[in-house]
Amino acid sequence: MAKKTKLTHRQKRQVAANRSKRLKTKHNSASSSIIDEANLVSGTVIGRFGKHADVECEDGSLSRCHIRRTIDSVVCGDKVLFSKGDEAESGVKGVIEIVKDRHSVLTRPDFYDGIKPIAANIDNIIVVSAVLPTLSTNIIDRYLVACEDIGITPIIVLNKIELLDDIQRSEVDKQLDVYRNLGYQLLFTSCKTGEGLDALNEQLNNNVSVFVGQSGVGKSSLINQVLPDADELTGEISDTSGLGQHTTTTAKLLHLPAGGDLIDSPGVREFGLWHIPTERITTGFIEFREYLGGCKFRDCKHLNDPGCLIKQAVDEGKISEARFASYHKILTTMDEQRPNHSLPPR
Repeated sequence: MAKKTKLTHRQKRQVAANRSKRLKTKHNSASSSIIDEANLVSGTVIGRFGKHADVECEDGSLSRCHIRRTIDSVVCGDKVLFSKGDEAESGVKGVIEIVKDRHSVLTRPDFYDGIKPIAANIDNIIVVSAVLPTLSTNIIDRYLVACEDIGITPIIVLNKIELLDDIQRSEVDKQLDVYRNLGYQLLFTSCKTGEGLDALNEQLNNNVSVFVGQSGVGKSSLINQVLPDADELTGEISDTSGLGQHTTTTAKLLHLPAGGDLIDSPGVREFGLWHIPTERITTGFIEFREYLGGCKFRDCKHLNDPGCLIKQAVDEGKISEARFASYHKILTTMDEQRPNHSLPPR
């Protein structure tokens, strides 16, 4: 038996390009054109399970499909073309042949597999944090940088707000003022009291949104509130580690009753950014942008460098010291987490 050879990234791109060209080309033979039309069905990926994906067609029907091995990635929200086949014992009904161009994609780096997409064709990114297991503004900043890098405006949600007394809530509110002052939308929510859920629903309606955030912050509980029929599993905070326990193991696209879709992705305890160049991390902090290019030295590290306009703005109170410290913490962890091998091109 001949040994299978793994295609290089360049070969995969060429194969995909050739297939797309064949599908778009008008053939002289009318019969070949009819075959193409008959065998290709458009749909949206609403679930990804290992080597298979669930595709929902425009008529609402669902097909579980194999994924052509020349396709680099398939994620929830992808618009695809698939060829139908006879249903096998496993329930697989077709093969995804083409992933249409994405207008947006949220990615995260993987140490072994390179850059991994999380969700595609999204309009809103709902950054969910909570007062338990702990409120980490650095984690929020990581997600904000990722959102800025792909050009999608995030919405910050602080969940489990009922766990704070009046004094604690006032302190947290003051801590998060930095994001309001930067123009980010901030919602306080509670699945137990219902606070903030109406405002959250308004943001979700008629959009494709994805929830991101650490495990244990209550993403699944929020989904159960805005979409009761979803019946998402929820988990408690571990007594030993103090960390959230994973309750979502596969990404799913869920339809909202008032219109729009919601993508639930597996929780990520620490959102790595080492796949993004340093200069894009810097511009991801939107309050830095007006000072960029004006520092004394072109290779300014924006730390203690002479003539650094960003550091000067921090000293003058124009930029938050906490955000400035968070920026350098992100850069430090990027260097620590970056693998020795190179990532495939984006």
